[in-house]
Amino acid sequence: MTTESSIDALDARLIALLEDEPRIGVLECSRRLGVARGTVQARMDKLAARGVIRGYGPHVDPASLGYPVMAFVTLELRQAVGHDSVARNLARVPEVLEAHTVTGTGDMLCRIVARTNAGLQGVIDRVLACEGVLRASTVIALAEQIPHRTLPLVTEAANHRPHP
Repeated sequence: MTTESSIDALDARLIALLEDEPRIGVLECSRRLGVARGTVQARMDKLAARGVIRGYGPHVDPASLGYPVMAFVTLELRQAVGHDSVARNLARVPEVLEAHTVTGTGDMLCRIVARTNAGLQGVIDRVLACEGVLRASTVIALAEQIPHRTLPLVTEAANHRPHP
């Protein structure tokens, strides 16, 4: 049976096209994919409604903005405060790009950026000042080997759809 989250080959081709050319219009998408404009629009609307496509904005490179230092910070939290409260506080620190509740030795994993290594210490100090954060363990990223990507996953999902 087909699940709500499954995608097909046309969805995958549409997503790949939008990933390559995010400013492309619906009419041009329909021309390149060889389907009706209404089909493209309906697919885009359904993919967005299901949360498969979460936006059409630009992919911003923090290093190009002057934030070349990237680190992954594992936080240990005071359990009484809770993850949601800490996440709200972390969201106020602009250099915190992501925060995820995790299993393992820590409670939350964050991806942060800074202008310099010394600036990284300042960001970590602000993270530690957030209510509920007890300790931080930081790993500095030296080089990006595989940039953030989703297209291989989209292709895999389209090729392994559940069958009725």
